[in-house]
Amino acid sequence: MNKITQKIICDVDRGNMFAVLKNFHLQIKDSVSLAESVDFQKNFSISNIIVNGLGGSAIGGDLVRSYLHYKLKIPFFINRNYFLPAYANKSTLSIISSYSGNTEETISAYKESLKKRCKILAISSGGEVEKIAKKNGNLFIKIPGGYQPRCALGYSFFTLYISLFKLGLIKVSRKNFYKEIFSVISNIERFSRIFSNYESKKNITINIASIIKDKLVIIYSSNDLLDVVNLRWRGQISENAKQLAYGNLYPEMNHNELVGWWNSNETGIKKKNLNSDRRSFLNEIVVIFLKDDEDYERIKIRMDITSELYRKLASNVIDIKGKGNNKLERIFNLVYTGDWISYYLAILRKIDPTPVDAITYLKSKLK
Repeated sequence: MNKITQKIICDVDRGNMFAVLKNFHLQIKDSVSLAESVDFQKNFSISNIIVNGLGGSAIGGDLVRSYLHYKLKIPFFINRNYFLPAYANKSTLSIISSYSGNTEETISAYKESLKKRCKILAISSGGEVEKIAKKNGNLFIKIPGGYQPRCALGYSFFTLYISLFKLGLIKVSRKNFYKEIFSVISNIERFSRIFSNYESKKNITINIASIIKDKLVIIYSSNDLLDVVNLRWRGQISENAKQLAYGNLYPEMNHNELVGWWNSNETGIKKKNLNSDRRSFLNEIVVIFLKDDEDYERIKIRMDITSELYRKLASNVIDIKGKGNNKLERIFNLVYTGDWISYYLAILRKIDPTPVDAITYLKSKLK
């Protein structure tokens, strides 16, 4: 296993993402204070929610949508595009989420939200979004700047989550609502000490980063609870470590992708029976299962059956469960685990995790 030292981290991590990850629990605390300081009108009529955002600015809304999927009584849609769905109207809550405040797709959706007379909540660190919000008297939450959008998940999730509660859309007692949030903060603070200890041989995030280094990572999870966590892992490995990662969800993948793993000419597949090209390709794949104790029982069975196939074919198969006493804790524990894995993967690959030159290049060409 490759050893990580303070010197290597200082040499490679020029943007100091280490400090951002280590202090993630403080970002969540600050998010609570920010959302609590805003006055919200309660119990006004809303027929649906649309969160408009891209990339790191959208993932917070996606996590809120996934977490509230079986709790919220109205439709909740994440819009990663220039235009709103046709059903958006004056009873739509249109949430504008752009960390920089200058995301062109989100600004386009913002302007259309105004034309359709939607109810609007804007969340940004400034930029054009803040200007439009102030000009039109829209509800606006200003979050601190200076982060990469993907590193501001505490702000993009918790400001939105708490806003929906204060708007009366989440039906739970105030005591239980905030008890859950502060349990997440405690969980992240505890694991911050564990994951930031790069000298420990028991640091699971470094150990997994070593296993997946320069491999094709395929991440599987349930569709119910961990769909967005799955997406987050893929995004972080791609952006932080500059290494490709792919993923899919159960049960959908059992109805199509599974066949790609299967060799219909082999029964009781063994690696030694495969032709050398196929064997060489499969040896470059590491499968990661993201799991939760509350995954649906039939999903657990599907994962167990198919993992037998992957173990015969892939280089490695890794099972990971989130640690925590409630769903929100476990979701953020898994997110946090993936963030650190992608970070250490970048360090092992001698790549600064902060810059995203490909995205910067694309934006410059679009201008």
